[in-house]
Amino acid sequence: MKKFLSAVAGTTLAMGLLTGCGSADADEPAVVIEVSNMSYSPASVTIEKGQTVQWHFDDSGLPHDVAGDGPLEGELKSELLTEGTYEYTFDEAGTFTYHCTPHPAMVGTIIVE
Repeated sequence: MKKFLSAVAGTTLAMGLLTGCGSADADEPAVVIEVSNMSYSPASVTIEKGQTVQWHFDDSGLPHDVAGDGPLEGELKSELLTEGTYEYTFDEAGTFTYHCTPHPAMVGTIIVE
């Protein structure tokens, strides 16, 4: 009987741990894009409508920003940052491109399904 109770307790604990791992906090971004080494990484991401993207800036003190192109020009716009984060929630489906204002060769794409 002792072995049975031990097995049940272990199974219950394991199931609790597994279900706890699967829950996502609504405040967490769907994806994090690293802004470092003069690039956005990953440069292209796919998310669902209503999800948030977070850009994490850390390029050894070099300032970068996120500036939307086309329909998001002026709306998707961070300050010039050397560290910290910027978030944007994509409420419309489509393919959206962005760039770094001081470094126009730095480009990225968000595909919203």
